[in-house]
Amino acid sequence: MTNIYNLEKAVPDVEAWLTDLKQRLQWRDREKVYLALIVTLHALRDSLPRDEAVYLGAQLPVLLRGLYYEGWHPSARIARAKSRSAFVERIQEGLHRDPGIDAEKVADAVFSLLAERVPAAELEEAKAATPSALRMFWPS
Repeated sequence: MTNIYNLEKAVPDVEAWLTDLKQRLQWRDREKVYLALIVTLHALRDSLPRDEAVYLGAQLPVLLRGLYYEGWHPSARIARAKSRSAFVERIQEGLHRDPGIDAEKVADAVFSLLAERVPAAELEEAKAATPSALRMFWPS
């Protein structure tokens, strides 16, 4: 029964995250909000050490967790976005270089969303593992 419950709850959980992010960004286009969430989560995931990326992923709702891990190869050597500009560039690229989107604002909104929805202990670990140049995106 727990598995059925988790499956039935999966879509409403992601909908809640998207609605929250939509309000934070003050956007109307849900597809753009979805894309902003996923590209920012992927950029964050890839900037964290492997184990911390896994711990953070485990805190996400089940459906969002699957999207977070989509395309990830933890054993692959990825050039991590350790600088602020590289991180923002990755988000901008993922959002198709839309000139109407401020990638830093997107990062701020997604990090704030995570800060409110991820348990405090896990959040502190994620913050500590985030490269120092990116920590300013976490709300204080």
